[in-house]
Amino acid sequence: MSDNGSESLDSDEELDDESEELTPSEADENVSARERLEAEADRAVTEFDEGVVDLLAWVLDTETRARIYVYLRQHPNSTSDEVAEGTGLYPSTVREALAQLHDEGTVDRHKRESAGAGNNPYEYEAIAPSSLVRGVVGQVQEQLNAVFNLDRRLGEDGDDDRPDAEPVRITVEDDEE
Repeated sequence: MSDNGSESLDSDEELDDESEELTPSEADENVSARERLEAEADRAVTEFDEGVVDLLAWVLDTETRARIYVYLRQHPNSTSDEVAEGTGLYPSTVREALAQLHDEGTVDRHKRESAGAGNNPYEYEAIAPSSLVRGVVGQVQEQLNAVFNLDRRLGEDGDDDRPDAEPVRITVEDDEE
């Protein structure tokens, strides 16, 4: 009877082992499902990044400047060479765009500190998105007010003595919780 008990135990163990093992087709299905999920996640991130770049291209005037801004938000204190390598843009294009973005106040720069002798390149860091939005809001507000005051500026309403009205006022508040 002990033989039967041990045989029964062996067959139960075999059943447990078989239920945990996957057939090759089931393993392929699990792998392909995981690969599909990872591919979809990558696609979603890429589409999100592209959407952000598209929006920033409108704010920053060009896709090149938007890509540089996004890269610097993700990799602060990068040199122009690092930005060029990370974005795939030509180094000369990156240097020119960084100079413009710095002049406009969209990126800050400082010399990289080095213990040794040699060239200390500039490191760049993008301003916070909330600061970027505040600047854009001011520009949009001015443009909208110019459109609203167009009739008066063209003299079509016959009252050129009135000062320009500012019917559009946009306020950006920080959400501090």
